[in-house]
Amino acid sequence: MKFRFIARTSARAIIANKVRSTLTVLGIVIGITAIMLIVSIGEGAQRIILSQIEGMGAETIVIRPGRDPQGPSDFAQTLFADSLKRRDIDALKRKENVPDLVDVAPVVFISDSVSYLGETYRPSIFGWSADFMLSMGSVKLGSGEAFDETDIRQESPVVIIGSKVAHELFAADDPIGKYIRIKGKNFRVIGVLEKKGSAAFFNPDELVVLPYTTAQTYLTGEDHYQEVMVRAASAEAVPRAVRDISATLREMHSLDATEKDDFYIETQQGVIDQIGTILTALTVFLSAVSAISLLVGGIGVMNVMLVSVTERTREIGLRKAIGARSRDVLAQFLTESVFLTMLGGLIGITLGILLGLLAAVVLSSTLNLDWNYEFPLEATLLGLGVAAFVGLVFGGYPAWKASQKSPIEALRYE
Repeated sequence: MKFRFIARTSARAIIANKVRSTLTVLGIVIGITAIMLIVSIGEGAQRIILSQIEGMGAETIVIRPGRDPQGPSDFAQTLFADSLKRRDIDALKRKENVPDLVDVAPVVFISDSVSYLGETYRPSIFGWSADFMLSMGSVKLGSGEAFDETDIRQESPVVIIGSKVAHELFAADDPIGKYIRIKGKNFRVIGVLEKKGSAAFFNPDELVVLPYTTAQTYLTGEDHYQEVMVRAASAEAVPRAVRDISATLREMHSLDATEKDDFYIETQQGVIDQIGTILTALTVFLSAVSAISLLVGGIGVMNVMLVSVTERTREIGLRKAIGARSRDVLAQFLTESVFLTMLGGLIGITLGILLGLLAAVVLSSTLNLDWNYEFPLEATLLGLGVAAFVGLVFGGYPAWKASQKSPIEALRYE
């Protein structure tokens, strides 16, 4: 029996039972659509996150106090670790210790609100280096000026604020030169950052930055840092710089060969690899959950095909009586099954693409991110392959059952 005839007969049988065929492919459509949408959003999120991290520069290295967190207890201990201090910064700055280091900036985190004439707002407050922050490229100064190394040495009570902080506290007024209060202390606003939106680890619009020495003296009263950011001479020099930083800090902390580091170092490539792995695993997990509907759809296909075999018993008998072989009948019903599932796959892929585009537009506008639609080519090919596989697997038994019917008994069937 020619494939053209089999295909035409299969299409005629599917069209003859429109409602049943539609309900049959519904599970396949839902499963493929969900997988397409999840993969598309996952790839878009991964591109956004990784591009923002890369915006910090491949040559950026982050040092944090405490052990490298491997679990909840380790994360908790890093919050209270105090192993990074001023003497460590001085040691890292010495060229003989870390030849590839070109800049270093300690970071102090302050959790509090800021106020101005009765208006209060809770931003992200960092004691940091303005030069280091602005050199990253993802954050730019909109008006005013930035504090410099002199301000850091003199512990000047000055701040740079984000655009949203300026709007919340000053509305339409120019904040430059005015004083805001943090923990009862006055700080003069000398600069306002350009409106940006979310960046890699913070939203610059909701940022308040002051010299890290000022933050320690006036706000925290502590002599250690929650983080130290280092810039190597180039991306290629990062591995060497990491080794030198580790050796220098171990020596400063008097750690012998048997003792573990009381600090941990992250590079941008390492963070990119970790986030890529996490997002990929999450996407695979959610896709696997969505694939359950494909199983349900496959069971529906098998059920409908079994009903179809029963209803068309006399047709099967007549075909066999005029010369059709068992394998011809098998091919006939397998083709119908695959047609149904492939139809569901194509509809699911189309809906997945449309919903993915819609999700990209909504997320881009609501989150103020440059969220572009990512066409999931691998998921599309996988969806078509899975649809065909489901048709073959779940249509196999009904097709085999139809091919084994005796023509005489089939013609007698009422």
